[in-house]
Amino acid sequence: MDIKEYFARTAYQGSYDKLDLATLTDILQHHIRAVPFENLSIHCGECVELDLEAAYDKIVRKKRGGWCMENNQLLSWVLKTVGYDVTLLGAKVYVPEYEVYAPEMDHLLLKVVLGDKSYIVDGAFGMAYQMWQPMELISGTDQPQTPGVFRFLEKSGVWYLEKVKRKQYTPDQSVSASHNLEEEGCRPVYLFTLQPRDIEEFRACNTRLQTKQASLFVSKSICSLQTTNGIRALVGWKFTEMKYNYKDNMDLVEIRFLADEEIEKTLKEKFSITLDNKFVPINRSRPHPSELF
Repeated sequence: MDIKEYFARTAYQGSYDKLDLATLTDILQHHIRAVPFENLSIHCGECVELDLEAAYDKIVRKKRGGWCMENNQLLSWVLKTVGYDVTLLGAKVYVPEYEVYAPEMDHLLLKVVLGDKSYIVDGAFGMAYQMWQPMELISGTDQPQTPGVFRFLEKSGVWYLEKVKRKQYTPDQSVSASHNLEEEGCRPVYLFTLQPRDIEEFRACNTRLQTKQASLFVSKSICSLQTTNGIRALVGWKFTEMKYNYKDNMDLVEIRFLADEEIEKTLKEKFSITLDNKFVPINRSRPHPSELF
């Protein structure tokens, strides 16, 4: 594994001699704009390995993406390699369909300490809830970013991440009316504690999320990538492009449903992904997350 090969993958050409917030932000932004958040392996008959070298080979050499336990594990290696103080943390993701948090840890994120401040770095949440900048670990303070306003709330040692969404404008009203775009307002993202984690603690979660029918990643094929001004995402056959703050605190959302024969071309042209095995898209509703256990 070679740090220069990783930076070539993300097109990062800056210096990493100075371990400051600006460098940390730049590394994160290059990662999320080059490496998709995706679970396509599951829908190609492949297994997602909880192994750093496997994640490196998949993301850097094969130019694929991955989910949090691949992306953030790789990102932690990158940041530690250049000299940052990094700790793995575990989170429980909010499930909007049921208005509950997952009953067990199901997301890997990073804490980075710079001087006397701590920051949360998450390069693998994907979709419209992906942070674009490290977030200072401070409770009750709005932290505006291009995707929207993020903030942490801390209660009895538990930290809650939430995002304030903008209004959304969809030119094709027939699509938006039939496929429930989320309303503006404050939305929980996940909760976590500051208990340090070891990657081995995610082994059961890594298996569960790719095998249980109640898992989001089993019920939906997902691929999303941050762009310079928004995101693009393919969930099942639904391809979405979002431009942040298109006008008047409003995001532009364009949706198109692809035919089977368009999927491979779209993955290659919009996400720079070429798959080795046959991909079977899926997008169905899932059971309550308690059924994961």
